[in-house]
Amino acid sequence: MIYTTTTSYPLTTVKAQLEEKAKILGFGLLGTYEFKKILKSKGFEITRDITVYELCNPVAAHSALNALPEISVYLPCRLSVYHENGATVLATIGIEDILHATGIEGELKKHMLEIFDKIKALMNSW
Repeated sequence: MIYTTTTSYPLTTVKAQLEEKAKILGFGLLGTYEFKKILKSKGFEITRDITVYELCNPVAAHSALNALPEISVYLPCRLSVYHENGATVLATIGIEDILHATGIEGELKKHMLEIFDKIKALMNSW
């Protein structure tokens, strides 16, 4: 259900390069959530630096939302970045699982799998 990959690149390097690398693959960055800062501001501290990036590919979003409005609960694509066991971890929701659960077929399924391939390429680019 969750696709993860790791890299030996420092977390700071991945975070600094993520937006530009995503743009090259056709994704725009809609926003970020730095959970360590967010929770600290609410009085709850966590030790791990976890940042979630919200990525959007407008063509894919347009196709998906026109075909199946309820898929909106999975959008935009989210990519989590954090450090664990000496490595930088990148994680996202497995799109194949979503497609199977919703019964999407045909051209939309093919297109969504192409988008997932781009997300995986982004995640494995370090």
